[in-house]
Amino acid sequence: MTTIAEDVLELLRHTGALLEGHFLLTSGLHSARYIQCARVLQYPQHAAALGKWIAARWHDRDLDVVISPALGGIVIGQEVARALGVRGLFGEREQGRMTLRRGFELTPGERVLVVEDVVTTGGSVQEIIRLVQERQATAVGVGVILDRSDGQAHFAVPFQPLATLSVPNYAADVCPLCQQGSQPIKPGSRQR
Repeated sequence: MTTIAEDVLELLRHTGALLEGHFLLTSGLHSARYIQCARVLQYPQHAAALGKWIAARWHDRDLDVVISPALGGIVIGQEVARALGVRGLFGEREQGRMTLRRGFELTPGERVLVVEDVVTTGGSVQEIIRLVQERQATAVGVGVILDRSDGQAHFAVPFQPLATLSVPNYAADVCPLCQQGSQPIKPGSRQR
């Protein structure tokens, strides 16, 4: 019998979501591995299963809303919201700052679960938590498909990834891949 974490990692491998090469991450760090969750989430049955697995960890928290950062967190956030039977929102950057658009609103006191596909540094999740707090709603926790922060991502609320994967990241000036003459590519959804 496999664990959910093992099943998640197998789904990522099976769907080609675990990429090997030289990548420039959203954080500005470099890595030899990249997790492109869109490749697993393109399959509705996998997205639904991942959403249910995240939701199962939070079902007893009396939640009102799931909110995710655009773009990567939208699909999994929607699936978690569906599984929990609550609204699903997403935050977007406007002039470099995370905000709610498209008529989305949070009201004071609403209990909110932040959902993301992959956490590397936790920056996007921190921006969403700040957004929730600015609207006087309550961030109850953070649920993600994969934590690749190597224990470095910390939040002021409970953090529950389905799986973790240790993937070294490097600053550009000490990146061994760059030192070998390789040029990084930026496969993610957010451009700086």
